[in-house]
Order: sequence, then C-alpha cells, then structure tokens
Amino acid sequence: MKLESEGQSRAEKSSSSSERRPRVRRNVTVAIAQDICADRYPSGSPLPRENDLCELYGVSRTVIRESLKVLESKGLVRGKPRVGTTVCDRDDWNILDAEVLEWMGPYIKDFDLLGCILEARRTIEPAAAEYAAERASAQEIADLDKAWRQMRDSAGEPESFTDADVMFHTVLLTASHNQVFRRLSSAIHAALKYALHASNIAVENREDAILVHGQLVEALRMRDKTGARECANRMLDLAVRDLAAAEKVIGRTK
Repeated sequence: MKLESEGQSRAEKSSSSSERRPRVRRNVTVAIAQDICADRYPSGSPLPRENDLCELYGVSRTVIRESLKVLESKGLVRGKPRVGTTVCDRDDWNILDAEVLEWMGPYIKDFDLLGCILEARRTIEPAAAEYAAERASAQEIADLDKAWRQMRDSAGEPESFTDADVMFHTVLLTASHNQVFRRLSSAIHAALKYALHASNIAVENREDAILVHGQLVEALRMRDKTGARECANRMLDLAVRDLAAAEKVIGRTK
C-alpha cells in the first residue's frame, strides 16, 4: 500500500508539474514579448544569453527555449546557431496575430496599427458592401440582420457589442463573394476585433453605429449597390471619430 501511495504521489506531482508548465511558459512568453514591445530589447538587438534570460525571468532553460520558439513563430525574434537570438524589425512581426496584438497592448499607439486597420477597411469595405448588394444570399443577409440585432440589443455592453460588430463585418466580407475579400476577412479578424473593441469601449453612445449598420442591411435587402457603398462609407466616418476617442483612452492608459 505504501509503494502504491508513493507511486500515486509521484504521479500527482508529475501531473501538477505538467499542468503548471504551459502556464509558466505563457507567462514568460508574454513577459519577453512585452519587453520587446516596450523597446527594452530594441529591433536588431540581441536578446540576453539563454542563461541570463533564465535568471531574469526565474525559469528553466527549457521554458526559455519554448518561449523563444513561440516568439520566433510570430516573427518577433530570430535565432541563429552560434549567434543567438535577435529581435526582428517590427515590419516582420505578425501584427495580425491575436496574441501579438495582446502583447503590444499599451504600446499599440506607437505602431499606428489602429490607423492602418482603418485605412485597410476604407479600401475594402465600401467595395465589399457594393458587391454584397448584388451577390449576397438571403441567408447571408439574414446573418447580417441577426448580427445587427445583437449589436442593437447589447448597446450597453461593450464586449457583447464588439462580438456582434465583428460578426457583422466578417459576414459582410463573406457576402461580397469575392475570394480575396473572404481571405482578408480571416487574415484581419483579430486586428479588426481589437480595433472595434478599442473604439466601442471609448465611446458612450453607440446609437449612430447601430443606425447605419441597420441601414446597410436594408440597402442589401433592396439590392441597392449605391446605398450600400454610402452606408459603408458612413460607418467608416464614424470609425474615424471613434478611433480618435480610442487613441485618447489608450494614451491615458499608457
């Protein structure tokens, strides 16, 4: 019985260790990534040696190596034999990745990412809306209407409102039946969610946004291509206003 008990104890310890380790790795990955975003380790500079990183972050070499692999997969660092690990130029970072956006966090204003997302939307969404007025299926219009109703019903809840807002724009790009737009929707999903969330928590009144989204759904129902494009442009005009509010909030937070 004693041997069995000792065996169980070792198994429990091993299980507990294996459960903790991914969490430890994630924490260290976040810490190194945020130090990179804060320019503690500037682009082009080498990271400290592996042993020094272990001491700095209080973890084993295995955890450091696993964290560096994650950061390399997202374009933040590059490792070379006998050279070490170097911080990549910001242009090489996968800034559309949800985790990278989270790591950039309070430093995101320095990257002008919200402005870049808005520029991309300015280019894509009016055309997508016009195509959707001609090509959207009845089901896609119903899905847009559902997303719009969820926005309307959660106007006082920024998190739920953002989820519905992201769904609306995702369905809109899909409803354009343009294969490139549909791929772009997948590519910018995390960045779009970040941008919309930043805007939605920065403004108190979302009635204007709810109104114009509803008008876009109606334009699609009527197969009004010009009206759909105009609605998309008005949505983006509101986004400019909300972006200014969001950047003030981000600036105060930083």
